[in-house]
Amino acid sequence: MTAPDPDVSPIPYSDAALEFRGEIRDWLERNAPDHLRGVPVPRVPAPELKANLDRWADTLTEAGLMCVAWPREYGGRGLSGVEVALMNEEFARAGVPRLTRGMGEGLVGPAVIAHATEEQKRRVLPPIISGEHEYCQGFSEPGAGSDLAGLRTRGEVDGTHLVINGQKTWTSGYYKANWMFCLVRTDPAAPKHRGISYVLLPLEVDGRPNGVEFRPITRMSGQALFAESFLTDARTPLDNVIGGLNEGWRVAMTTLGSERGGSATTQHVAFERQFWRLVDEVRKRGLRDDVRVREQLAWAWSQIQVIRATGLGLVADLAAGRSGQGLANGSTSKIRWSEFQRRLTEIAMDLIGPDALVTGAGYELDEWQDEFFAARSHTIWGGTAEVQRNIIGERVLGLPKEPEPAKGAAR
Repeated sequence: MTAPDPDVSPIPYSDAALEFRGEIRDWLERNAPDHLRGVPVPRVPAPELKANLDRWADTLTEAGLMCVAWPREYGGRGLSGVEVALMNEEFARAGVPRLTRGMGEGLVGPAVIAHATEEQKRRVLPPIISGEHEYCQGFSEPGAGSDLAGLRTRGEVDGTHLVINGQKTWTSGYYKANWMFCLVRTDPAAPKHRGISYVLLPLEVDGRPNGVEFRPITRMSGQALFAESFLTDARTPLDNVIGGLNEGWRVAMTTLGSERGGSATTQHVAFERQFWRLVDEVRKRGLRDDVRVREQLAWAWSQIQVIRATGLGLVADLAAGRSGQGLANGSTSKIRWSEFQRRLTEIAMDLIGPDALVTGAGYELDEWQDEFFAARSHTIWGGTAEVQRNIIGERVLGLPKEPEPAKGAAR
């Protein structure tokens, strides 16, 4: 079993796309830092690694390689989906991290570009590119589960500001953010999916807290990568409402579409890298001739190739000017990759055996243990796998909704 040649592809790329790939490859050969080649990037890097990553992020920014899919007029490079896919593959080929501006680039940016006023775009987007503004997400709420439209956090107009009170949960990236993008109900009398506003909220104003308190939620790994968020009279100018007051649902759908399907064209790259690390583990442990192990590896490899083929299909659509079915692609991609990675980490822990149960000093996890724990949540955040299947059935295939059980009936 050998890794596929990245230069061999069934996609008939245009001359311009191939020229772009060559440009990126040449730039990486000149600029990729050797000390970052092949280095896994944990969710919370150690100080020395973080400093190296920050310097690499600055280099990418100076070269115009941050927020590359954004239009040129807003600081991006206006890259097509095909070009972004090729760029990601070249970074993987060079073995260096393809850093982004996180939620600001992948979730806030697309929503702002699609729905904001020109003034808002000019004000909101540049600090994301520079890294000055880092965002966390305030969508989910304790009482709503995956029913995003069931939110109860309130936003009330007070002169030129919106005053926000309520509670959010599963706020990822809170520990490094200085802004939050959140959904609030600004018209409680409106139908469920109306009367919602999409708001950008600074976590500090004039150097003082802006009514947002984070209470970390500790994962089974001992890490606290997300938190509950309590908003008490948090204030933001009405100029930070994107898409108009009470019109936030359609803006949120742009963000969710980016969250669920944004990396579908290149998802296989990370999985292939993870797979070959697992193969190395198998070789080190003398398990290469174990029939059961080989069957599990064969299953994992075939699933990665399904994910790769699906991504190539999306790239082919983009190359031919076909937009595809965004809603269906986002949901099917989310189901496929999240369920696959959960199973892959289970296989890894099984192959590692008793060593998988041993942690370092202070409950320090190794790479496989950390990925195993993280994968538990992947079928939940961004819309659970069950919710994604309902979206596909009801909103893509037009199937009737699942009937609610009669009141008092056993489920």
